[in-house]
Amino acid sequence: MHLTHACLQILGQLSAIINGITQQDFTRPSNVLGGSTIGQHVRHTLEFFICFREGYNSGIVNYDKRAHDKRIESDKATAAAVLSQIEAFVGGLDQDKMLMLEAGYQTGDDSVVTINTNAMREIVYNIEHAVHHMAIIKIGLRDVAPYVEVPQGFGVATSTIRYSAAVGAAS
Repeated sequence: MHLTHACLQILGQLSAIINGITQQDFTRPSNVLGGSTIGQHVRHTLEFFICFREGYNSGIVNYDKRAHDKRIESDKATAAAVLSQIEAFVGGLDQDKMLMLEAGYQTGDDSVVTINTNAMREIVYNIEHAVHHMAIIKIGLRDVAPYVEVPQGFGVATSTIRYSAAVGAAS
């Protein structure tokens, strides 16, 4: 499927960053990111995929029920292993599946709304969410790990890449 291929490309870019950064810099607070770390943004991104995987298996996706697993954000080897598991899951998706999405938007209670969705829509959501956080990661890398080689298009939406190419070709 085209979407799973696109998702695997994004995950591959994230893998390159995890492999290219030192353990120390993975957990170094970034001033430009308000003290958050590359590891924290990697964890956040991966946990959305984990929620999707769990929801795919149970039929109910809920991104609010993330584990906030400190091991993923504090140990790049753990992050790389989790990323590998996510790549295997995404690579194994060969058909769409109807799902339910639970989301809570009330700050005063735990009530949720339930919405019909499907696996491919959630892949799209996870791609967009990952690209957003990868853009933040790219900013943080300039601060804490400028030696890391950032893949072409890292943290840039596909539509922006296409637009830039079209504008460049027209000039």
